[in-house]
Amino acid sequence: MTLHQDIRLVVLDMAGTTVADGGLVERAFAAASAELGVEPGSPDHADKLAYVRATMGESKISVFRHLFGDEDKARRANAAFEKAYGELVDGGLVAPVPGAREAIEELQGGGRTVVLTTGFARVTQDAILDALGWRDLVPLTLCPADAGGRGRPYPDMVLTALLRTSAADDVREIAVAGDTSYDMLSGVRAGAGLVAGVLTGAHDADALRAAGASHVLRSVADLPGVLT
Repeated sequence: MTLHQDIRLVVLDMAGTTVADGGLVERAFAAASAELGVEPGSPDHADKLAYVRATMGESKISVFRHLFGDEDKARRANAAFEKAYGELVDGGLVAPVPGAREAIEELQGGGRTVVLTTGFARVTQDAILDALGWRDLVPLTLCPADAGGRGRPYPDMVLTALLRTSAADDVREIAVAGDTSYDMLSGVRAGAGLVAGVLTGAHDADALRAAGASHVLRSVADLPGVLT
């Protein structure tokens, strides 16, 4: 069994985990669905929004492929989503989850490597990092395209973090933290030694545990204390 103090690599989700975005995903989805002619308030819109909520944490292009089927439509919806989300970010509507930056700095100060991951495209991830002044906070940030195109619930980004950083000798020396079931699944599938759900985002404690969370925390701010 890997002891918590043996964790060398910490892979953290962004929106909902280290970044508070106040529901911007749903607002950006409204813009994306309108681009494809989905009428707000219609049963079709409600069904699609329910799917977006259920798959929080998944690569957004994968979500739109499921919703619209046709690749061209999925790419149009994704482009509209990323544009709308980016504009909301530029409008100052994102902030760090309280204590998140301090937790990252504490983890790194203790000799651990921290990687930030997202289901958004690189352009959106970079917009968030710029808005928060986090460009130089961690040595590596990853989006699905950086890991071959598959985002969560696949383990690819977690394993890419390991391969890119060489921070751990064993997957059991990895901790994964996120706010969605898909974050938990990606950590479990990667063989991470600790998979922590946080209650600052999309899914509740029951959903996180059902997806494999070994720990459920109030916030990522509590993670350094778990790893002592």
